[in-house]
Amino acid sequence: MPRPRVPKYKAKATGQDVGPNARRFKNRVEPISSGPLGKPPKWMKNKLRLDAWSTFESELPWLEKSHRALVEIACEIRGRIMSGDEVGVQALGLLRQCLGQMGATPVDSSKISLPDGGDTNDPSAKYF
Repeated sequence: MPRPRVPKYKAKATGQDVGPNARRFKNRVEPISSGPLGKPPKWMKNKLRLDAWSTFESELPWLEKSHRALVEIACEIRGRIMSGDEVGVQALGLLRQCLGQMGATPVDSSKISLPDGGDTNDPSAKYF
């Protein structure tokens, strides 16, 4: 299996973007935030699916607008589970796959880095 791709910001921090391998990072573009996840879609009217949406939103604070399609799929399946409906193996596999893509599994969440929001309650902030 090939090595994972080094993000441009990491290459810059470690100095990999200069020297013989600089051409690798020259045209590499980092993803730009598309904004917060937002409210559930208007077509989602089922109470349990709406509850699943708010649960995902609170459990996974890094989700953005670009994740909406994955969250919609996951809400459909999680809503069925919450209602006690029969959920097949294929649906559970799809839910697991969506959770992995959203960074909601223990292994995948280790790859997520939240931006530092800056602690405004830090008493030492006025000195530094």
